[in-house]
Amino acid sequence: MASVDLEALIEKMSLVNLTPEIDISDVKIEKPDINRPALQFAGYFDVFDATRLEIIGAGEYSFMQQIDEKERQIIYEKFLDNPIPCVIFCRDLEPDEFFKNLAVKNKIPLFKSSMPTSAFTAEIIRWLNVKLAPCISIHGVLVDVYGEGVLITGESGIGKSEAALELVKRGHRLITDDVVEIRKVSDETLVGSAPDITKHFIELRGIGIVDVYALYGASAIEETQNIDLVIRLEDWDKDKDYDRLGLEEEYTEYLGNKVVCHVIPIRPGRNLAVICETAAINHRLKKMGYNAAQELYRRVQANLSQKRDN
Repeated sequence: MASVDLEALIEKMSLVNLTPEIDISDVKIEKPDINRPALQFAGYFDVFDATRLEIIGAGEYSFMQQIDEKERQIIYEKFLDNPIPCVIFCRDLEPDEFFKNLAVKNKIPLFKSSMPTSAFTAEIIRWLNVKLAPCISIHGVLVDVYGEGVLITGESGIGKSEAALELVKRGHRLITDDVVEIRKVSDETLVGSAPDITKHFIELRGIGIVDVYALYGASAIEETQNIDLVIRLEDWDKDKDYDRLGLEEEYTEYLGNKVVCHVIPIRPGRNLAVICETAAINHRLKKMGYNAAQELYRRVQANLSQKRDN
């Protein structure tokens, strides 16, 4: 099961540790869901998933301040007597001494953030959904071309890295070369990223490893990108019929999600970078509702209809 170190969460969200005496080195977050314990603070614990992050905002905080101290302490004891990974107070709120001491006793770390509760909740759910999403690694290159995430695949040595380098020189951005980590963040969205060890590097046969960040600067690289289009490169086969119109989309599947896929035959003299750019722009046009192949078909049908009428 995928997990995220609590320390990574602290760094990402700039959290202030209210219980530094608790060892958090082994604490893992395994669910992208969060819980705001309003019902629990009201005394309802029948449906309570204690493995989620607990986030306390101004509403829960002010509600507990209005409860009788003895009753409040009983609720706190019942609340913190669960395997909660951590409790986070938003808007720079801080727990009272009883809550803090009880959390330390039960080894439940407490943190605070200056962010508004709703904004903090939205960001932490988004980040955890990416980090905890199902993940696979494939051989390929991922490039941001005009805002479209283009995944270039094909056999080793067919020219994927060279195409990526040419695209970078033309002003586009590299996400990863050679190994693409694909995460399924929703039923519609796949996000690609680079393994830490190969981030920003491209391998060029005959030259070796080049650092795109060092050569072309920060504008030439990107950390992550949605995968919108797949271009599969293959050697030209004169006996194979290749799609010349594009009336029907072909798809490939990763982690159960379908992505539009174009098979591009490779022959000497073909400019792969220009082909990738054109494919990306054409894909954007299709998402906006314009399909050149369908427009050509409409014109042909209209022309044939006109000739019949004459």
